[in-house]
Formats: sequence, C-alpha cells, structure tokens
Amino acid sequence: MTINIGIIGGAGYTGGELLRILINHPFVNVAFVHSNSQAGKPVWATHTDLLGDTDLRFSGEEPATLLAQEGLDAVFLCSGHGASVKFMAEHDISDDIAVIDLSADFRDEHDDFVYGLPELQRDRIQEATRIANPGCFATSIQLALLPLAKAGLLTDAVQVSAVTGSTGAGQALVPTTGFTWRNNNISIYKAFTHQHLAEIRQSLTMLDPDFSHAINFVPYRGDFTRGIMANIYTPFTGSGDEAKELYRTYYENHPFTHVSESPVDVKQVVNTNKCLLHLELHEGQLLITSVIDNLTKGASGQAVQNMNLIFGLPEDTGLRLKPVAF
Repeated sequence: MTINIGIIGGAGYTGGELLRILINHPFVNVAFVHSNSQAGKPVWATHTDLLGDTDLRFSGEEPATLLAQEGLDAVFLCSGHGASVKFMAEHDISDDIAVIDLSADFRDEHDDFVYGLPELQRDRIQEATRIANPGCFATSIQLALLPLAKAGLLTDAVQVSAVTGSTGAGQALVPTTGFTWRNNNISIYKAFTHQHLAEIRQSLTMLDPDFSHAINFVPYRGDFTRGIMANIYTPFTGSGDEAKELYRTYYENHPFTHVSESPVDVKQVVNTNKCLLHLELHEGQLLITSVIDNLTKGASGQAVQNMNLIFGLPEDTGLRLKPVAF
C-alpha cells in the first residue's frame, strides 16, 4: 500500500514537521510540496535538518495542476489561517482525495469537515475525507478534560493556565518571537479570549451537551521553542484514585495519551506524538497537567495520525518518534 500525498504551504513549521514524519512513513510517497515563496529550491534549503534525507524540491506549479495528477490520495493544507477556506473555494478537489487542513478554518465542521481529534471521534475520522486538524492549545486542554466531560463531571468553571514554545506563533518573525525579546522572558497573551476556546467548548459539549460553565484560559509565551504545558483545575468530588481510573479507562485504547503517576515535563513529549497527563487532587480540586509537543501532537503528528485512520492503518504508523529526554 502506498499513499501518495501532497503538501500545500510546505515551507513553514507545520509543513517542515510533516515532511520529517512523512519521508520516513512506511506507506507514504510525497508526490509534491508546494510553496510560492520557495519554488524551485530543494526542501533541505529551507528545512536544513533534512539535508541528506530527501531530494524533494518545492514546486511552484499551479495547485490545480498538482491536485489533478493521477494517483493522488491526500493533500495537507499547511498555509495560514484564512488561506485554507479560500483554497478550498478556488479548487474543486475530488472526493477521492482526502484533505487534512492544519489551519483553524474548518474546525467548526462546516463544509463536511470532521474535527480531527482521534481521542474524541476516531470513528467519524475513519469514515471522513475532509479533516480539520485541532489547534495545539486546544489539543492539550481537551485531552485533559474529555474523560470528565464524558462522565458528566464538569460541574463548575474550568481554570486553565498554559505555556507554549515560540514555534506556536508560526515562522514569520514578529517582535514576540525574536530571540532577544523571548529569551529569559515570559508573557501573557489573549487572556480569556484565545481563539482555541471555541473548539474546546465544541468538543466538551459533544460529550456533555449540558456543559455551560466558564473556561477561564490564560495562555503564556514561554522562552523555549517547542512544547506546551497546560495546568487545568476544576472541582471533583471523588478520590484521586477514582480520577486516575476514569482517565485510564477513557484512554486505554488510545496509543498516544497516557496517565503518569509522576509529575510530567515538556521534554518527555518534545518530538513525539504523545500527550502525558498527571492528576493530583487538592481539597476537592482536581489538577490535571497535560504536556504535548505543539508541532507534533498539536499539529503535524496529529495530522498524520488522522491520515492513518482515514486509510485504515494503525494510527501510530510512522509516529513512534523518539523524545529528546534531555
């Protein structure tokens, strides 16, 4: 079995991360990587760590021509937010070609897109041809809350503080991603108004239609490049052991989300498709710590996980990646 894939917008962080995974995927052939800004250049000239791993070049050919080539099975959209909905409107993509969008444009599931969080709706993903890949903060926070939502145990407001690496802001240089500002620094942004709140609430109400409580989310910019740590707490009337059993039962058939008895840290998950969760009960408040890599489980790795499900492969195919550890 060979899955022929194309990437639109391959010069950015998510496109590069997809390439790192897919050129080593046992069932994938990368048919093209499109980029207007890097057309004609070797992929390794932009993603310099891929020198020696691939001879692919960025294509500047019209996307309509690339999408019409015989045998294309799937396309990943890795352009910025707002670009994907425009791309889909301008191109008549056959239903025989799976589309996995890494932007926020279709996360509300319009135009037949399915929200691609496998731990929430794996069965729907397996039957879909249009996938809206979740946001990175949203992935980390949802995986911390889904078991409680399914059990109807989100009975009060949810408090969230979470910190992300600089790659979460994209590759375009802005003042808050520059080394001289970001290094030895930390800052809050979009407190209580972050765009991922909508998809978090959408997912929680899929499991618990009565959930209507506040999600008070304070995001932080961290002085590191990759990874997310989210700390979430909310009232819980059971014991700590009952909480752990609830989470282990929910995730027992999901290969990437694990409950840890010990406190977790970001280096355990960087460069992997894992989410690690740690639970602590403090005077009736359940604290859930969730760590992921924002570029893998929070973006490109999850996109490949969705591709695997669409094409009937074990969802961890090509995704058993090595963490950095130290």
